Amino acid sequence: MAVPRLTASMALPVPRTAALAPASSSLSRRATRLLPVFEGLRRCTRLPGVSFAASSRAVRRGAVVCEAPETTTGLPDVSKATWQSLVMDSDVPVLVDFWAPWCGPCRMIEPTIIKLAKVYEGKLRCYKLNTDENPDITTQYGIRSIPTMMILKNGEKKDAVIGAVPESTLIISIEKFVAR
Repeated sequence: MAVPRLTASMALPVPRTAALAPASSSLSRRATRLLPVFEGLRRCTRLPGVSFAASSRAVRRGAVVCEAPETTTGLPDVSKATWQSLVMDSDVPVLVDFWAPWCGPCRMIEPTIIKLAKVYEGKLRCYKLNTDENPDITTQYGIRSIPTMMILKNGEKKDAVIGAVPESTLIISIEKFVAR
């Protein structure tokens, strides 16, 4: 689930108690006192980009917004500044996910790549490269469609998989270049 990052103008002050349930019943009041306080989370009173009616229904159900996206686990970023040291000089094969924040299929395949990064830990390094922020590298490698997952070994392009493909397709490509 993608949650848009809130701007300072959209943020609302929230008390430090985790009051997600309505305070109409005594059971709700007692349960509220038992809930822990979470840092980086807040109850949302208006979801951006959602109609008022749909937003108010979601809030009544206890919609929670994460304000700390950097705490979520994901693929490490690579950029023009770090490309040489992280990708070209790597002693193991590297899978680079060429993506953009607005690309739905890119977001769909990221959990699969994160899973494969854990499976092949020590044998394969996985990074993501934002094509909007790094047009030089994107052009250099001829990326015309995203998501594109490219495998590089010893700084040389070995294979590329285009599109939100099944996990098995990525495994077949990875297995060709990973030392057993």
